[in-house]
Amino acid sequence: MNRRRFVLSSVAAGVGLALAGRNALAALAPIVDDVGAVTGDGAKVSLAKSAVQELRDALRGPLLLPGQAGYDEARRVRNASIDKHPALIVQPTGAADVRTAVGFARQHDLLLAVKCGGHSYGGKSTCEGGMQIDLSRMRGVLVDPHARRARVFGGSLLGELDHEAMALGLVTTAGTVSHTGVGGLTLGAGFGRLARRYGLALDNVVAADVVTADGRLLRASEQENPDLHWGIRCGGGNFGVVTAFEFQLHPMSRQVIGGELVFPASRARELLEMYANYSLAAPDELYCGAALATPAGKSGVFVFEVCYSGAPAQADRVLAPLRKLGKPVAGELAPVDYVQLQRSGDVTDPRNMGTYLKSGFVDDFSPALAAAVLDGYRPDPNRGTTIFFQPSGGAIGRVAADATAFPHRRSRLNMLTMATWDLPGDGGPHVSYMRDYWSKLLPHTDGYYTNEVANEPQRQVDENYQGNIARLVQLKNRYDPTNLFRLNANVKPTV
Repeated sequence: MNRRRFVLSSVAAGVGLALAGRNALAALAPIVDDVGAVTGDGAKVSLAKSAVQELRDALRGPLLLPGQAGYDEARRVRNASIDKHPALIVQPTGAADVRTAVGFARQHDLLLAVKCGGHSYGGKSTCEGGMQIDLSRMRGVLVDPHARRARVFGGSLLGELDHEAMALGLVTTAGTVSHTGVGGLTLGAGFGRLARRYGLALDNVVAADVVTADGRLLRASEQENPDLHWGIRCGGGNFGVVTAFEFQLHPMSRQVIGGELVFPASRARELLEMYANYSLAAPDELYCGAALATPAGKSGVFVFEVCYSGAPAQADRVLAPLRKLGKPVAGELAPVDYVQLQRSGDVTDPRNMGTYLKSGFVDDFSPALAAAVLDGYRPDPNRGTTIFFQPSGGAIGRVAADATAFPHRRSRLNMLTMATWDLPGDGGPHVSYMRDYWSKLLPHTDGYYTNEVANEPQRQVDENYQGNIARLVQLKNRYDPTNLFRLNANVKPTV
Protein backbone atom coordinates (compact mmCIF):
# COMPACT_ATOMS: atom_id res chain seq x y z
CA MET A 1 0.00 0.00 0.00
CA ASN A 2 1.15 3.56 -0.77
CA ARG A 3 1.20 5.08 2.69
CA ARG A 4 1.87 8.53 1.23
CA ARG A 5 -1.77 8.58 0.17
CA PHE A 6 -3.00 7.98 3.70
CA VAL A 7 -5.32 10.64 5.01
CA LEU A 8 -4.60 11.25 8.67
CA SER A 9 -8.04 10.67 10.08
CA SER A 10 -7.49 10.66 13.83
CA VAL A 11 -4.32 11.24 15.78
CA ALA A 12 -3.23 10.28 19.24
CA ALA A 13 -1.61 13.63 19.95
CA GLY A 14 -4.60 15.16 21.70
CA VAL A 15 -5.01 12.16 23.98
CA GLY A 16 -1.28 12.04 24.59
CA LEU A 17 -1.01 15.70 25.60
CA ALA A 18 -3.90 15.43 28.03
CA LEU A 19 -2.47 12.36 29.71
CA ALA A 20 1.06 13.73 29.66
CA GLY A 21 0.10 16.76 31.69
CA ARG A 22 -1.62 14.69 34.33
CA ASN A 23 1.13 12.09 34.61
CA ALA A 24 4.16 14.35 34.13
CA LEU A 25 5.16 14.47 37.79
CA ALA A 26 4.75 10.73 38.19
CA ALA A 27 6.84 10.11 35.09
CA LEU A 28 9.70 12.25 36.40
CA ALA A 29 9.68 11.11 40.03
CA PRO A 30 12.63 8.83 40.82
CA ILE A 31 11.99 5.23 41.85
CA VAL A 32 12.78 5.16 45.56
CA ASP A 33 11.89 1.57 46.52
CA ASP A 34 12.06 -1.92 45.13
CA VAL A 35 8.76 -2.99 43.58
CA GLY A 36 7.00 -6.17 44.67
CA ALA A 37 5.47 -8.13 41.80
CA VAL A 38 4.37 -11.61 40.75
CA THR A 39 5.46 -13.92 37.96
CA GLY A 40 3.20 -15.59 35.46
CA ASP A 41 3.08 -18.65 37.73
CA GLY A 42 2.11 -16.54 40.74
CA ALA A 43 5.45 -16.50 42.54
CA LYS A 44 6.39 -13.30 44.36
CA VAL A 45 9.43 -11.39 43.11
CA SER A 46 11.09 -8.14 44.02
CA LEU A 47 12.05 -5.79 41.19
CA ALA A 48 15.13 -3.76 42.08
CA LYS A 49 14.46 -0.04 42.05
CA SER A 50 17.43 0.42 39.72
CA ALA A 51 15.87 -1.98 37.17
CA VAL A 52 12.50 -0.22 37.37
CA GLN A 53 14.23 3.13 36.96
CA GLU A 54 16.03 1.84 33.88
CA LEU A 55 12.69 0.74 32.47
CA ARG A 56 11.19 4.18 33.08
CA ASP A 57 14.17 5.91 31.51
CA ALA A 58 13.90 3.72 28.41
CA LEU A 59 10.25 4.56 27.83
CA ARG A 60 8.82 7.55 26.02
CA GLY A 61 5.41 6.97 27.61
CA PRO A 62 4.68 6.90 31.34
CA LEU A 63 5.45 4.13 33.79
CA LEU A 64 2.84 4.25 36.56
CA LEU A 65 3.18 2.74 40.01
CA PRO A 66 0.45 2.32 42.65
CA GLY A 67 -0.61 5.62 44.17
CA GLN A 68 0.53 7.75 41.26
CA ALA A 69 -1.75 9.96 39.18
CA GLY A 70 -3.45 8.00 36.41
CA TYR A 71 -2.73 4.58 37.94
CA ASP A 72 -6.27 3.82 39.12
CA GLU A 73 -7.83 4.88 35.85
CA ALA A 74 -5.41 2.75 33.85
CA ARG A 75 -5.82 -0.41 35.92
CA ARG A 76 -9.63 -0.42 35.75
CA VAL A 77 -11.69 -2.37 33.24
CA ARG A 78 -15.30 -1.72 32.34
CA ASN A 79 -16.65 -4.50 34.57
CA ALA A 80 -16.42 -2.61 37.85
CA SER A 81 -16.57 -5.81 39.90
CA ILE A 82 -13.00 -6.45 38.74
CA ASP A 83 -10.59 -4.67 41.09
CA LYS A 84 -7.00 -5.68 40.38
CA HIS A 85 -3.77 -3.85 41.11
CA PRO A 86 -0.80 -4.33 38.76
CA ALA A 87 2.64 -3.77 40.25
CA LEU A 88 3.45 -1.42 37.36
CA ILE A 89 1.64 -0.05 34.34
CA VAL A 90 3.35 0.93 31.09
CA GLN A 91 1.51 3.33 28.76
CA PRO A 92 3.41 3.05 25.46
CA THR A 93 3.35 5.78 22.85
CA GLY A 94 4.50 3.47 20.08
CA ALA A 95 5.88 0.08 19.15
CA ALA A 96 9.30 0.89 20.65
CA ASP A 97 7.77 1.28 24.10
CA VAL A 98 5.80 -1.94 23.65
CA ARG A 99 8.98 -3.81 22.78
CA THR A 100 10.71 -2.37 25.85
CA ALA A 101 7.84 -3.32 28.14
CA VAL A 102 7.55 -6.85 26.74
CA GLY A 103 11.30 -7.30 27.08
CA PHE A 104 11.19 -6.25 30.74
CA ALA A 105 8.26 -8.55 31.46
CA ARG A 106 10.03 -11.46 29.75
CA GLN A 107 13.32 -10.79 31.56
CA HIS A 108 11.60 -10.85 34.96
CA ASP A 109 9.02 -13.50 34.05
CA LEU A 110 6.20 -11.14 35.06
CA LEU A 111 2.50 -11.80 34.84
CA LEU A 112 1.52 -9.66 31.86
CA ALA A 113 -1.82 -8.11 30.88
CA VAL A 114 -2.56 -6.01 27.79
CA LYS A 115 -5.37 -3.44 27.82
CA CYS A 116 -6.94 -1.69 24.85
CA GLY A 117 -10.51 -0.53 25.52
CA GLY A 118 -10.91 -2.34 28.83
CA HIS A 119 -14.09 -4.22 27.83
CA SER A 120 -12.71 -7.60 28.87
CA TYR A 121 -15.49 -8.27 31.36
CA GLY A 122 -13.51 -11.17 32.86
CA GLY A 123 -10.68 -8.79 33.76
CA LYS A 124 -7.92 -10.28 31.64
CA SER A 125 -6.71 -6.87 30.46
CA THR A 126 -5.60 -6.08 33.99
CA CYS A 127 -3.84 -8.21 36.59
CA GLU A 128 -2.95 -8.50 40.23
CA GLY A 129 0.72 -7.86 40.94
CA GLY A 130 2.06 -8.13 37.40
CA MET A 131 2.66 -5.67 34.56
CA GLN A 132 -0.16 -4.09 32.62
CA ILE A 133 0.53 -2.63 29.18
CA ASP A 134 -2.15 0.03 28.67
CA LEU A 135 -2.39 0.97 24.99
CA SER A 136 -4.66 4.00 25.51
CA ARG A 137 -1.98 6.43 24.30
CA MET A 138 -1.63 4.57 20.98
CA ARG A 139 -4.78 5.70 19.20
CA GLY A 140 -5.38 6.90 15.68
CA VAL A 141 -6.73 5.86 12.29
CA LEU A 142 -5.18 6.41 8.86
CA VAL A 143 -7.48 5.86 5.89
CA ASP A 144 -6.34 5.29 2.31
CA PRO A 145 -9.54 5.77 0.27
CA HIS A 146 -7.90 4.63 -2.99
CA ALA A 147 -6.67 1.29 -1.67
CA ARG A 148 -9.69 1.01 0.66
CA ARG A 149 -7.49 0.33 3.65
CA ALA A 150 -7.40 1.62 7.20
CA ARG A 151 -4.31 1.52 9.37
CA VAL A 152 -5.50 1.49 12.98
CA PHE A 153 -3.15 1.89 15.94
CA GLY A 154 -3.33 -0.81 18.59
CA GLY A 155 -5.03 1.18 21.34
CA SER A 156 -7.79 2.65 19.17
CA LEU A 157 -11.49 2.39 19.88
CA LEU A 158 -14.05 1.20 17.37
CA GLY A 159 -15.76 4.58 17.18
CA GLU A 160 -12.60 6.13 15.78
CA LEU A 161 -12.48 3.58 12.97
CA ASP A 162 -16.16 4.03 12.15
CA HIS A 163 -15.92 7.83 12.21
CA GLU A 164 -12.89 8.15 9.97
CA ALA A 165 -13.73 5.43 7.44
CA MET A 166 -17.38 6.38 7.04
CA ALA A 167 -16.40 10.01 6.39
CA LEU A 168 -14.95 8.68 3.12
CA GLY A 169 -17.88 6.38 2.34
CA LEU A 170 -16.05 3.29 3.57
CA VAL A 171 -16.66 0.85 6.39
CA THR A 172 -15.66 -2.45 7.93
CA THR A 173 -17.14 -4.64 10.65
CA ALA A 174 -16.54 -2.92 13.98
CA GLY A 175 -18.65 -4.21 16.84
CA THR A 176 -21.79 -2.59 18.26
CA VAL A 177 -20.42 -0.34 21.05
CA SER A 178 -18.13 2.47 19.94
CA HIS A 179 -15.89 2.58 23.02
CA THR A 180 -14.84 -1.05 22.61
CA GLY A 181 -11.14 -1.56 21.89
CA VAL A 182 -10.29 -2.55 18.33
CA GLY A 183 -7.59 -4.95 19.47
CA GLY A 184 -9.56 -7.15 21.83
CA LEU A 185 -12.61 -7.30 19.62
CA THR A 186 -10.67 -8.13 16.44
CA LEU A 187 -8.26 -10.69 17.88
CA GLY A 188 -11.15 -12.67 19.37
CA ALA A 189 -13.33 -12.58 16.21
CA GLY A 190 -15.21 -9.29 15.97
CA PHE A 191 -18.95 -9.54 15.50
CA GLY A 192 -20.90 -6.43 14.55
CA ARG A 193 -23.80 -4.95 12.63
CA LEU A 194 -22.07 -5.59 9.29
CA ALA A 195 -20.53 -9.02 9.94
CA ARG A 196 -23.15 -10.94 7.95
CA ARG A 197 -22.40 -8.67 4.97
CA TYR A 198 -18.62 -8.17 5.20
CA GLY A 199 -17.44 -10.92 7.54
CA LEU A 200 -16.01 -10.73 11.03
CA ALA A 201 -13.57 -7.99 11.95
CA LEU A 202 -10.78 -10.59 11.81
CA ASP A 203 -11.82 -11.56 8.28
CA ASN A 204 -10.98 -8.01 7.22
CA VAL A 205 -7.50 -7.90 8.76
CA VAL A 206 -5.14 -7.59 5.80
CA ALA A 207 -2.05 -7.20 7.97
CA ALA A 208 -0.93 -6.43 11.51
CA ASP A 209 2.23 -5.29 13.28
CA VAL A 210 2.91 -7.60 16.22
CA VAL A 211 5.42 -7.42 19.06
CA THR A 212 6.11 -11.05 19.93
CA ALA A 213 7.28 -12.48 23.24
CA ASP A 214 10.94 -12.25 22.23
CA GLY A 215 10.58 -8.50 21.58
CA ARG A 216 10.61 -8.61 17.78
CA LEU A 217 8.29 -6.37 15.78
CA LEU A 218 6.88 -8.52 12.98
CA ARG A 219 4.48 -7.75 10.17
CA ALA A 220 1.86 -10.46 9.76
CA SER A 221 0.09 -10.78 6.42
CA GLU A 222 -0.42 -13.34 3.67
CA GLN A 223 3.01 -12.40 2.31
CA GLU A 224 4.96 -11.91 5.55
CA ASN A 225 4.79 -14.34 8.46
CA PRO A 226 1.54 -15.86 7.14
CA ASP A 227 1.39 -18.35 10.02
CA LEU A 228 1.23 -15.47 12.50
CA HIS A 229 -1.38 -13.74 10.37
CA TRP A 230 -3.48 -16.89 10.55
CA GLY A 231 -3.00 -17.29 14.30
CA ILE A 232 -3.80 -13.78 15.52
CA ARG A 233 -7.21 -14.01 13.86
CA CYS A 234 -9.03 -15.59 16.81
CA GLY A 235 -5.85 -16.61 18.63
CA GLY A 236 -6.42 -13.52 20.74
CA GLY A 237 -3.39 -12.10 22.46
CA ASN A 238 -1.63 -15.47 22.62
CA PHE A 239 1.16 -14.50 20.22
CA GLY A 240 1.99 -10.90 21.04
CA VAL A 241 0.83 -7.30 21.24
CA VAL A 242 -0.66 -5.87 18.05
CA THR A 243 0.59 -2.30 17.69
CA ALA A 244 -1.27 -1.63 14.42
CA PHE A 245 -3.93 -3.27 12.26
CA GLU A 246 -4.55 -2.87 8.56
CA PHE A 247 -8.20 -3.42 7.65
CA GLN A 248 -9.93 -3.97 4.33
CA LEU A 249 -12.66 -1.33 3.86
CA HIS A 250 -15.84 -1.56 1.82
CA PRO A 251 -17.95 1.13 0.15
CA MET A 252 -21.33 1.60 1.83
CA SER A 253 -24.01 4.24 2.04
CA ARG A 254 -23.79 6.22 5.24
CA GLN A 255 -27.56 6.04 5.69
CA VAL A 256 -28.98 2.73 6.86
CA ILE A 257 -32.34 1.74 8.31
CA GLY A 258 -32.05 0.88 11.95
CA GLY A 259 -33.22 1.25 15.50
CA GLU A 260 -34.98 -0.80 18.15
CA LEU A 261 -38.48 -2.21 18.51
CA VAL A 262 -39.49 -2.75 22.13
CA PHE A 263 -42.39 -5.04 23.08
CA PRO A 264 -43.65 -6.24 26.47
CA ALA A 265 -42.03 -9.38 27.83
CA SER A 266 -45.45 -11.01 27.97
CA ARG A 267 -45.09 -11.58 24.21
CA ALA A 268 -41.71 -13.28 24.59
CA ARG A 269 -42.79 -16.76 23.51
CA GLU A 270 -44.45 -15.52 20.33
CA LEU A 271 -41.62 -13.15 19.47
CA LEU A 272 -38.89 -15.67 20.14
CA GLU A 273 -40.55 -18.16 17.78
CA MET A 274 -40.85 -15.45 15.13
CA TYR A 275 -37.21 -14.46 15.60
CA ALA A 276 -35.98 -18.04 15.24
CA ASN A 277 -37.49 -18.25 11.75
CA TYR A 278 -36.83 -14.67 10.67
CA SER A 279 -33.16 -14.48 11.68
CA LEU A 280 -32.21 -17.72 9.96
CA ALA A 281 -33.72 -16.59 6.65
CA ALA A 282 -32.39 -13.00 6.72
CA PRO A 283 -30.34 -11.56 3.83
CA ASP A 284 -26.71 -10.69 4.48
CA GLU A 285 -27.50 -6.97 4.64
CA LEU A 286 -29.77 -7.41 7.68
CA TYR A 287 -28.51 -7.45 11.23
CA CYS A 288 -31.30 -8.31 13.65
CA GLY A 289 -30.49 -9.04 17.26
CA ALA A 290 -33.08 -9.97 19.86
CA ALA A 291 -33.08 -9.69 23.64
CA LEU A 292 -35.33 -10.60 26.52
CA ALA A 293 -34.30 -8.18 29.23
CA THR A 294 -35.52 -7.27 32.71
CA PRO A 295 -33.64 -4.40 34.38
CA ALA A 296 -33.42 -4.63 38.17
CA GLY A 297 -36.71 -3.53 39.71
CA LYS A 298 -38.43 -2.90 36.35
CA SER A 299 -40.74 -4.66 33.94
CA GLY A 300 -39.29 -6.94 31.32
CA VAL A 301 -39.16 -6.22 27.59
CA PHE A 302 -38.44 -8.08 24.38
CA VAL A 303 -36.30 -5.98 22.04
CA PHE A 304 -35.33 -6.30 18.39
CA GLU A 305 -32.16 -4.41 17.44
CA VAL A 306 -32.01 -3.78 13.68
CA CYS A 307 -29.56 -2.49 11.09
CA TYR A 308 -30.42 -2.91 7.40
CA SER A 309 -27.62 -1.70 5.12
CA GLY A 310 -28.88 -3.05 1.80
CA ALA A 311 -30.68 -1.54 -1.17
CA PRO A 312 -33.39 0.90 -0.02
CA ALA A 313 -35.81 -0.53 -2.59
CA GLN A 314 -35.70 -3.89 -0.77
CA ALA A 315 -36.13 -2.49 2.75
CA ASP A 316 -39.91 -2.77 2.96
CA ARG A 317 -39.85 -6.41 1.93
CA VAL A 318 -36.99 -7.34 4.28
CA LEU A 319 -38.45 -5.52 7.30
CA ALA A 320 -42.10 -6.45 6.69
CA PRO A 321 -42.16 -9.35 9.21
CA LEU A 322 -41.02 -6.96 11.96
CA ARG A 323 -43.58 -4.32 11.04
CA LYS A 324 -46.36 -6.93 11.12
CA LEU A 325 -45.73 -7.48 14.82
CA GLY A 326 -47.82 -4.42 15.63
CA LYS A 327 -47.05 -1.17 17.34
CA PRO A 328 -44.14 -1.43 19.79
CA VAL A 329 -44.28 0.17 23.22
CA ALA A 330 -41.14 2.10 22.27
CA GLY A 331 -38.70 2.55 19.42
CA GLU A 332 -38.94 2.64 15.65
CA LEU A 333 -37.12 1.64 12.50
CA ALA A 334 -36.10 4.62 10.40
CA PRO A 335 -33.29 5.96 8.23
CA VAL A 336 -30.31 6.72 10.45
CA ASP A 337 -26.65 7.63 10.14
CA TYR A 338 -24.60 4.43 10.51
CA VAL A 339 -22.02 6.01 12.82
CA GLN A 340 -24.81 7.35 15.01
CA LEU A 341 -26.34 3.89 15.16
CA GLN A 342 -22.97 2.45 16.16
CA ARG A 343 -22.93 4.84 19.14
CA SER A 344 -26.51 4.15 20.15
CA GLY A 345 -25.64 1.45 22.69
CA ASP A 346 -22.78 3.28 24.39
CA VAL A 347 -24.75 4.68 27.31
CA THR A 348 -26.74 1.53 27.97
CA ASP A 349 -23.74 -0.80 27.84
CA PRO A 350 -23.99 -2.37 31.33
CA ARG A 351 -20.39 -3.31 31.97
CA ASN A 352 -19.79 -0.46 34.42
CA MET A 353 -21.75 -2.58 36.92
CA GLY A 354 -21.07 -5.95 38.43
CA THR A 355 -21.44 -8.35 35.49
CA TYR A 356 -21.49 -12.08 34.84
CA LEU A 357 -21.74 -13.43 31.28
CA LYS A 358 -22.07 -16.77 29.58
CA SER A 359 -22.01 -17.20 25.82
CA GLY A 360 -22.44 -19.94 23.25
CA PHE A 361 -22.90 -20.40 19.53
CA VAL A 362 -26.19 -21.80 18.22
CA ASP A 363 -26.18 -23.80 15.00
CA ASP A 364 -29.93 -24.46 14.97
CA PHE A 365 -32.63 -22.58 16.89
CA SER A 366 -34.74 -25.59 17.86
CA PRO A 367 -38.07 -25.59 19.75
CA ALA A 368 -36.24 -27.27 22.63
CA LEU A 369 -33.84 -24.32 22.86
CA ALA A 370 -36.72 -21.83 22.82
CA ALA A 371 -38.39 -23.75 25.64
CA ALA A 372 -35.18 -23.79 27.70
CA VAL A 373 -34.72 -20.04 27.18
CA LEU A 374 -38.18 -19.19 28.44
CA ASP A 375 -38.58 -21.83 31.15
CA GLY A 376 -35.34 -20.93 32.89
CA TYR A 377 -35.63 -17.14 32.64
CA ARG A 378 -36.28 -15.77 36.16
CA PRO A 379 -35.95 -12.03 36.77
CA ASP A 380 -35.00 -10.69 40.19
CA PRO A 381 -35.72 -7.21 41.58
CA ASN A 382 -32.06 -6.89 42.60
CA ARG A 383 -30.59 -8.11 39.32
CA GLY A 384 -30.65 -7.15 35.69
CA THR A 385 -31.39 -10.33 33.73
CA THR A 386 -30.81 -10.55 29.98
CA ILE A 387 -30.59 -13.16 27.27
CA PHE A 388 -29.46 -11.82 23.91
CA PHE A 389 -29.14 -13.32 20.45
CA GLN A 390 -26.69 -11.84 17.94
CA PRO A 391 -26.89 -13.04 14.33
CA SER A 392 -24.07 -14.94 12.70
CA GLY A 393 -24.27 -16.70 9.34
CA GLY A 394 -24.10 -14.82 6.05
CA ALA A 395 -20.55 -13.94 4.99
CA ILE A 396 -19.23 -15.31 8.30
CA GLY A 397 -20.31 -18.79 7.34
CA ARG A 398 -18.83 -18.68 3.84
CA VAL A 399 -15.26 -18.82 5.19
CA ALA A 400 -13.68 -22.21 5.80
CA ALA A 401 -13.33 -23.23 9.44
CA ASP A 402 -9.55 -23.53 9.07
CA ALA A 403 -8.99 -20.39 6.96
CA THR A 404 -8.39 -18.44 10.19
CA ALA A 405 -8.09 -19.60 13.77
CA PHE A 406 -11.84 -18.92 14.26
CA PRO A 407 -13.57 -22.29 13.77
CA HIS A 408 -17.24 -21.49 14.45
CA ARG A 409 -18.30 -20.79 10.89
CA ARG A 410 -21.45 -22.93 10.93
CA SER A 411 -23.05 -21.00 13.79
CA ARG A 412 -26.22 -19.06 13.02
CA LEU A 413 -26.51 -17.12 16.27
CA ASN A 414 -24.40 -16.11 19.24
CA MET A 415 -26.44 -16.55 22.44
CA LEU A 416 -25.40 -14.52 25.46
CA THR A 417 -26.81 -14.46 28.99
CA MET A 418 -25.98 -11.66 31.40
CA ALA A 419 -26.60 -10.86 35.04
CA THR A 420 -25.85 -7.35 36.30
CA TRP A 421 -26.06 -5.87 39.77
CA ASP A 422 -25.28 -2.61 41.50
CA LEU A 423 -21.98 -2.45 43.31
CA PRO A 424 -20.91 -2.97 46.03
CA GLY A 425 -23.77 -5.46 46.26
CA ASP A 426 -23.11 -9.19 46.60
CA GLY A 427 -23.04 -10.77 43.17
CA GLY A 428 -22.88 -14.34 44.48
CA PRO A 429 -26.61 -15.19 44.23
CA HIS A 430 -26.84 -13.67 40.76
CA VAL A 431 -23.84 -15.61 39.50
CA SER A 432 -25.29 -18.82 40.96
CA TYR A 433 -28.58 -18.26 39.18
CA MET A 434 -26.91 -17.56 35.86
CA ARG A 435 -24.72 -20.64 36.10
CA ASP A 436 -27.79 -22.78 36.74
CA TYR A 437 -29.70 -21.14 33.89
CA TRP A 438 -26.79 -21.60 31.53
CA SER A 439 -26.52 -25.29 32.40
CA LYS A 440 -29.95 -25.74 30.77
CA LEU A 441 -28.90 -23.81 27.66
CA LEU A 442 -25.43 -25.28 27.23
CA PRO A 443 -26.57 -28.54 25.53
CA HIS A 444 -27.98 -26.43 22.69
CA THR A 445 -24.67 -24.67 21.97
CA ASP A 446 -21.60 -25.50 19.92
CA GLY A 447 -18.62 -23.67 21.43
CA TYR A 448 -18.50 -20.07 22.60
CA TYR A 449 -17.27 -16.59 21.71
CA THR A 450 -13.96 -16.19 23.52
CA ASN A 451 -14.43 -12.41 23.95
CA GLU A 452 -17.42 -13.09 26.20
CA VAL A 453 -16.22 -16.01 28.31
CA ALA A 454 -13.52 -16.09 30.97
CA ASN A 455 -11.91 -18.53 33.38
CA GLU A 456 -13.02 -21.68 31.59
CA PRO A 457 -11.14 -24.96 32.27
CA GLN A 458 -8.19 -25.49 29.96
CA ARG A 459 -9.82 -28.55 28.41
CA GLN A 460 -12.83 -26.45 27.45
CA VAL A 461 -10.62 -23.70 26.01
CA ASP A 462 -8.79 -26.24 23.84
CA GLU A 463 -12.04 -27.83 22.70
CA ASN A 464 -13.45 -24.45 21.73
CA TYR A 465 -10.71 -23.98 19.15
CA GLN A 466 -11.96 -27.27 17.65
CA GLY A 467 -9.90 -28.50 14.69
CA ASN A 468 -7.55 -25.51 14.84
CA ILE A 469 -6.06 -26.21 18.28
CA ALA A 470 -3.11 -28.31 17.07
CA ARG A 471 -1.93 -25.59 14.69
CA LEU A 472 -2.38 -22.94 17.40
CA VAL A 473 -0.21 -24.95 19.80
CA GLN A 474 2.52 -25.14 17.14
CA LEU A 475 2.39 -21.36 16.75
CA LYS A 476 2.46 -20.87 20.51
CA ASN A 477 5.55 -23.06 20.74
CA ARG A 478 7.20 -20.92 18.09
CA TYR A 479 6.22 -17.41 19.16
CA ASP A 480 5.62 -17.68 22.91
CA PRO A 481 7.13 -20.90 24.29
CA THR A 482 7.19 -19.59 27.89
CA ASN A 483 3.53 -18.51 27.81
CA LEU A 484 4.31 -14.88 28.58
CA PHE A 485 0.96 -13.95 27.01
CA ARG A 486 -1.34 -16.11 29.10
CA LEU A 487 -4.16 -13.76 30.14
CA ASN A 488 -6.44 -14.69 27.24
CA ALA A 489 -8.23 -17.74 25.89
CA ASN A 490 -4.91 -19.36 26.49
CA VAL A 491 -3.20 -21.73 24.10
CA LYS A 492 -0.68 -23.52 26.29
CA PRO A 493 2.75 -24.25 24.79
CA THR A 494 4.06 -27.81 24.90
CA VAL A 495 7.80 -27.14 24.64
